[in-house]
Amino acid sequence: MSATRMLTLADVAWPRAGVLRDVLLVVGASLVTALAAQIAIPLPFSPVPLTGQTFAVLLSGAVLGARRAFLAQALYLLEGMAGLPFFAGGAAGAGILAGPTGGYLLAFPFAAFVTGALARGGWDRRFATMLAAMLLGSLVIFGCGLAGLSRFVPAGRLLALGLLPFLPGDVVKATLAAIAVPGVWRWLGREDGIGR
Repeated sequence: MSATRMLTLADVAWPRAGVLRDVLLVVGASLVTALAAQIAIPLPFSPVPLTGQTFAVLLSGAVLGARRAFLAQALYLLEGMAGLPFFAGGAAGAGILAGPTGGYLLAFPFAAFVTGALARGGWDRRFATMLAAMLLGSLVIFGCGLAGLSRFVPAGRLLALGLLPFLPGDVVKATLAAIAVPGVWRWLGREDGIGR
């Protein structure tokens, strides 16, 4: 008798398991993150732009689960480091990771993992828990991001430049995901998300 486990949306949408499926999901999620990074609004007072990346990162966790989302975001970083114009606003190169936004970028695999692990635990089935999963993933990004940014800005300005301007957008993105992801589960008629 096999143990029951929670499925991800990717498992339900593409039920035939296999290495090829997982590779395509990982590559696809890395490309979605790269596309979302091109939605970048520079802030004149901060070295950190507003982007769509974090939404793609955390949503990859909710849709793919922890392992595949971690791999997708690690691949995204490798793609950008290799010279593909995949970072915010078309930037590329390993040097970006040593700059003011490097801590945020390096947090992406871990934030996706956290969100994915919570989704695998069923947190993506209800509004409140999906919202919490997205906000916890954001906390990972902000924690690592602020640590990296602290090398470039005065301590007294750190929160004003690297956190506070981004909180409203993150709450909006988390709320949208908290509405959309459980809504897809309800539409699929699979709120239990149990696989055998």
